[in-house]
Amino acid sequence: MHNIDERDARTKRMMFRAWHRGTREADCLIGGFFERFHQGWGETECVWFEALLDEDDADILGWALGTAPVPERYAGPMLVALQRLDYAAPAR
Repeated sequence: MHNIDERDARTKRMMFRAWHRGTREADCLIGGFFERFHQGWGETECVWFEALLDEDDADILGWALGTAPVPERYAGPMLVALQRLDYAAPAR
């Protein structure tokens, strides 16, 4: 039971941080990405996303839109999914 409570609290923290970025664009992109994909994530994906949440919104937007080079630590299938997300249509 304790692990379920911890997982639920972690998910709620990630959701809050994803949807409260400071700009509507970042909220839609990062929050929409979280809403669309988080249910299928394991530990590796959660750690990746939590690290991404610590990055500046401008950097994340640049990586997602392809206007800035993606750092090696974020390159891979998770970022590809972020880049393919239609963030103009909020998931909420």
